Amino acid sequence: MAKLWQKNYTLDSMMEHFTVRNDYIYDEELVFSDLIGSAAQAKGLEKIGILTADETSSLLSGLQEIAELRKRDAFPITLSDEDCHTAIEGYLTRTLGEVGKKIHTGRSRNDQVQTALRIYMREASLKLSSATLKASSALIDLADKNRKTPMPGRTHMQIAMPSSVALWALSFAEELLEETGMMLSLYNVLDQSPLGSAASYGVTLPLDREYTASLMGFGKVQNNVLYANNSRGKFEAFFLDHAEYIALTLSKLAQDLILFTLPEFGYFSLPAELCTGSSIMPQKKNPDGLELARSRTALISSCSMRVKSIIKALPSGYNRDFQDTKEPLIEGYRSTEELVLIMAEMVEKIEVHEKALEKACVPELYATDRVMEKVLHGGNFRDSYKDVGLNLNAVQGEDPVASLEKRTSTGTTGNLGLENDRKWLSSLSKKIAEESEKLSSVYSSLVPGIEEVIPV
Repeated sequence: MAKLWQKNYTLDSMMEHFTVRNDYIYDEELVFSDLIGSAAQAKGLEKIGILTADETSSLLSGLQEIAELRKRDAFPITLSDEDCHTAIEGYLTRTLGEVGKKIHTGRSRNDQVQTALRIYMREASLKLSSATLKASSALIDLADKNRKTPMPGRTHMQIAMPSSVALWALSFAEELLEETGMMLSLYNVLDQSPLGSAASYGVTLPLDREYTASLMGFGKVQNNVLYANNSRGKFEAFFLDHAEYIALTLSKLAQDLILFTLPEFGYFSLPAELCTGSSIMPQKKNPDGLELARSRTALISSCSMRVKSIIKALPSGYNRDFQDTKEPLIEGYRSTEELVLIMAEMVEKIEVHEKALEKACVPELYATDRVMEKVLHGGNFRDSYKDVGLNLNAVQGEDPVASLEKRTSTGTTGNLGLENDRKWLSSLSKKIAEESEKLSSVYSSLVPGIEEVIPV
């Protein structure tokens, strides 16, 4: 099909490539989202008398055909299409004739793309939240199995105070739970429909924006039509910032595992199938996945910065610059989801070496405990601290498990709150399931069968 804006001239081929670039490739990700938006658009046009019931039925059948083709990878997006939006309208026009030319009535490609992206990000936030909970759950399980497995706590990378594998694992689990909650809070921001805002200023047709928003399962309409446009890029940056927080947590986890699986530490080990080898050194089993977790975090961080750098000085109203926010959004989301899932698998398969951990609990680890004992027996903290510090050779080791149980304050090794973490996990899982079920139901009513590729 000719481009949606095609008039009485042909675009220069170099300009065509420059303006489209890889956009049509990334648009493969947005086909299902656009089908949902287009189905709502058709029903909305019928409601205000632009389409007849028969025309709407034909368009909905055509959209369902595209969904089935896409499931079989039989609906390609080409450079000449520019994007999936043109490809979809082109298919409807070829197969349905004149009615295919009516679906864009009252809609700009601007709010069409915005709607597809909003649907995509809304689903992505649920899917990424679900994947993150999988990693958190794996860490909670690891903690549960190792409640009494001692582990040296470290500051400045040096021996510090008694800790446990459970405390270490739950520190990451709770951080990921917090970040999942943040992502689900963002879901509420994403859950507003821009459809009907057109090219930033609305149209003279009596579009029922509330009706189309409800059809797509949005909680509300994004009210101001110019703000709906200006939020493009900003909402993508919101999403990528939240994804970056998750990645930063996993990068720290990866760094810890790289250190603690070193032979010199020997606290943990990874199974061979999660390690790669050397092309020259036959003995090597390298933690390349963990190393790449660190670098992928940098990639994800760069995606967020790319979007913000693009939108930071744009005037209000639509600008073509927005097109270049699509690639980092999709790349950042996919990279984060892949990172979360591979780290979850690593945690699930990690082997804990209790003897090495106990051996690492050297006497100096208990120096602060000796200070606290003196305080409990009437000494003041500062003098007790100096006394122990000047006589470190006199510090004796102790039963590392007994030491863990002495710490009874909330969140310490003897009072982990693991059951509360499981309740927290369950609450977040329930919210994701509820929203996913709602979206599946909505999508099924618009384009039957499409819900098979949408659920978390």
